[in-house]
Amino acid sequence: MKKESQRGYAELPSDVHQARTRDIIYSIRRLMQAGEVYTKELNKIYNVSATQLNCLLTLHETGPLSPSQIAKYILVNSSTVTGIIDRLENKGLVKRSRVSSDRRVITVELTKNGKVLAENAPPPVQTKIVDGLNKLSEKQIEQIAKTLTKLTNMLDVQDLEVT
Repeated sequence: MKKESQRGYAELPSDVHQARTRDIIYSIRRLMQAGEVYTKELNKIYNVSATQLNCLLTLHETGPLSPSQIAKYILVNSSTVTGIIDRLENKGLVKRSRVSSDRRVITVELTKNGKVLAENAPPPVQTKIVDGLNKLSEKQIEQIAKTLTKLTNMLDVQDLEVT
């Protein structure tokens, strides 16, 4: 039987609370490990990171884009995109072009090798998450979003830059 705390919340029995806490920690670890395994495989097989692959796939789907547009598509800061583009350019997978008389305007496009990689690489790990979320109700998605926000706040990492 659940007892009420001083705040009026029902408290779980200690053993149930500990078991659920353990399950949450294990689930978070599995998520982190899945991302690490995916990234290691990408690096080993294709010599690119997950973020670099996201950039290549975005360019493949949309065509040439400015660095700021790429940042919006792959959900990172513009300053982060500069390093991603630098590394992809060094690998011969993208090239920068100036298509405007304004030399500050840069467009990034795939090279032939970049196109081949984008066509043959596995889909980003986020695709599975997006596909799964698309099968859920709005209420379920809202619940997941709120819960993840609570976890992020517990770790005090809500202001970390996503790269």
